[in-house]
Amino acid sequence: MSRAEQPSRRTLLTAAVVAAVAGSAGPAVAAPRAHADDPAPARGAVPAGAPARPVDNRTWITYADWRAGTAKGARAVAGVRPGVVIAAPAGTVAYADPHTGRTSTWEYATWTSPVHRLTVPSTEAIPSWNAHTPAGTWIQVELRGTYSDGTDTPWYVMGRWAAGDQDILRTSVDDQSDGRSSIWTDTFAVDDPASGLRLTSYRLRLTLYRKPGTKLTPTVWRLGAMGSDVPDRFTVPASTPGVAGELLVPRFSQEIHKGQYPEYDNGGEAWCSPTSSQMIVEYWGGRLTAEQLAWVDPTYADPQVCHAARSTYDHQYAGCGNWPFNAAYAATFKGLQGVVTRLGSLTDLETLIAAGIPAITSQSFLASELTGAGYGTSGHLMTVIGFTADGDVIANDPASPSNEAVRRVYKRREWENIWLRTKRYNASGNVASGTGGVCYLYFPAQPTARQRKALAAVGVR
Repeated sequence: MSRAEQPSRRTLLTAAVVAAVAGSAGPAVAAPRAHADDPAPARGAVPAGAPARPVDNRTWITYADWRAGTAKGARAVAGVRPGVVIAAPAGTVAYADPHTGRTSTWEYATWTSPVHRLTVPSTEAIPSWNAHTPAGTWIQVELRGTYSDGTDTPWYVMGRWAAGDQDILRTSVDDQSDGRSSIWTDTFAVDDPASGLRLTSYRLRLTLYRKPGTKLTPTVWRLGAMGSDVPDRFTVPASTPGVAGELLVPRFSQEIHKGQYPEYDNGGEAWCSPTSSQMIVEYWGGRLTAEQLAWVDPTYADPQVCHAARSTYDHQYAGCGNWPFNAAYAATFKGLQGVVTRLGSLTDLETLIAAGIPAITSQSFLASELTGAGYGTSGHLMTVIGFTADGDVIANDPASPSNEAVRRVYKRREWENIWLRTKRYNASGNVASGTGGVCYLYFPAQPTARQRKALAAVGVR
């Protein structure tokens, strides 16, 4: 969740719906489907005089990438999905879990990336990672950067993560600041962008943990960060509609889970992020086993949504809307990877949809700003699955009263503004914030040539 969304830390990305959705919207008329052989919208070339994309994505993912880092007790592994694992531990450390009160001893190894110089001197940076953490293992991700004046940040903890919750409780870390930048749950942010201070480079450090005396190891397949400097704006330029099409993405409502498992952010009414994540996971064929779902009350519909909420819950933030935690959850499914990024236009989304890649977008709006939504929100995730012939957005909106009502069609101009802006007016008339185009992308670990081309067109490797 971006610094732009302060100070409403607790409400961000939790689908804090100001007014309940009234009634069922009913299924909209299906848009023309894009044929598999239809060309992607022409957007690869940047028009003359167009501003450069204000986003820099750097990912370590290949065997050569992992070999280029500095390892202490870790090593790179080759294969279909290269990564980094524990080789011989560098030592042991005691970790006091702030959420359980337990202190345990862990063996650890570290891997530190080379310095990445940002092509976009940035006001914000959001990391993401994909990893396998069998029981008895977990990972920590840290970032250290250099400012535009040549001084360095401290090492900031960007997340302590495990797929399960039997060893540690996954968590962000609050109260990290050097007086010039701060960590806001999952986002590094320059405190005063108007000062001109920017992040110009960074390194990422992985610490891999395991129970002492075992041969267990986490495996990290993907690690990176998105740096950005999106200009403040209440409105954004209108884009021109491109190729229409719609992807057949499963529909799940968060609202039917209202009151279920309140220990995870008060239950389903706040589960827009994991509900959206589960839709796309299942679009790509990800399925949970009966054993994985055995803990869920058998009377609950769509138990996989409950599982997604538990598996994305950040025990410090006390919510399921931690962006990197959602991307990491998606990558726990075989053959999937996930990344957090920012896109620059609905044209970017059209490029992805044409290649068969849906996207999860984050936006805030008043009920009057999005026709047909029937509610307002300080932070909400939806899944974009297509575009009508007129260019309007087809979205699976989890803030719907039933699974059948999830599919919505929203006006293009309204949608792109509430998603891409960085400033807005809230219900009290005060200036609040927008996410500036944040989205999650989940896609195959081995994408097709068409998918790789579309991802590259939006700056994702």
